[in-house]
Amino acid sequence: MRAMVIAATGGPEVFTPADLPMPTKVSAEVVVKIIAAGVNPIDAKTRSGAGSSAAIANFPVVLGADFSGIIVESPYESCPFKPGDEVFGMVAVPRLAGTYAEYASVPTMSIARKPARLTHVEAAGVPLAALTAWGMVVDVAKAHEAQRVLIHAASGGVGHFAVQFAAYFGAHVIATGSARNESWLRELGAAEVVDHNTTRFEDVVSRVDVVIDLIGNVQDDTGTRSLSVLRSGGLLVNAPSGSWPTLMEDAAAAGVRATTYKTSPDGSTLAIIGRLLDSGDVHVTVDHVFDLEHVAEAHTAIETGRTRGKIVLSVSELG
Repeated sequence: MRAMVIAATGGPEVFTPADLPMPTKVSAEVVVKIIAAGVNPIDAKTRSGAGSSAAIANFPVVLGADFSGIIVESPYESCPFKPGDEVFGMVAVPRLAGTYAEYASVPTMSIARKPARLTHVEAAGVPLAALTAWGMVVDVAKAHEAQRVLIHAASGGVGHFAVQFAAYFGAHVIATGSARNESWLRELGAAEVVDHNTTRFEDVVSRVDVVIDLIGNVQDDTGTRSLSVLRSGGLLVNAPSGSWPTLMEDAAAAGVRATTYKTSPDGSTLAIIGRLLDSGDVHVTVDHVFDLEHVAEAHTAIETGRTRGKIVLSVSELG
């Protein structure tokens, strides 16, 4: 099968094409033909030697966590997922070979049926970002009516889902982003949008119940500044945990609560998200689509931090 691999960590240029053996399913795994694969910031971090790179056992390695595709092999006869079924989901990279390839072996617990109204390219942009947003906003922050939620990096892959989930459950959403994305973020459900290029959010935002922190302290002390806008006892949920080593101590000193968050490749939650996508209550935005062979360009694009929604790789043709 065709794949794009890395033989060592480094810049986007380390990607090279490879012809690899077809994956072999083990236990309750399916083999999926990958039609499209999502590209996420964690992919770029892992490729560069950060992220999940410490878990890479051997090189060369196939990166890529999420996908949309068609099942070609099922684990047993009565499995609810049959050959020919269209599914989307996540692979635990780098424990398993990733989705920057024509085929992947995936646990059945990590997939769900592809939403019928979505193309494979659109569906491939959903799993990791949407599951991360759901976990932060719904599972941890318990989004509900009248709750005030500040979401940083709201225009990105995780952020644009976080805005929609928080608004869906009735929260008052305050999003940080650029002026070019203001009207779009309001369409997604943001009640307020703060242009991070012209306004310090702490000058116009106060007493929020929850901060969904998708930046941390890697840029302009965004994380630390966020503590000052939380009400006493409020909650900050941080996804890029490596960006803020002193998170827990800083939050305690400010009189607020905090937690990091790690995504779980949970197919049952993904199925719920799929129903929201099929009903039109939630939407995925795909900013750029690159061919698999141009994955280096996709990584260069995602590392700019200026993506609106998702970047996706086109891997295989249907049929």
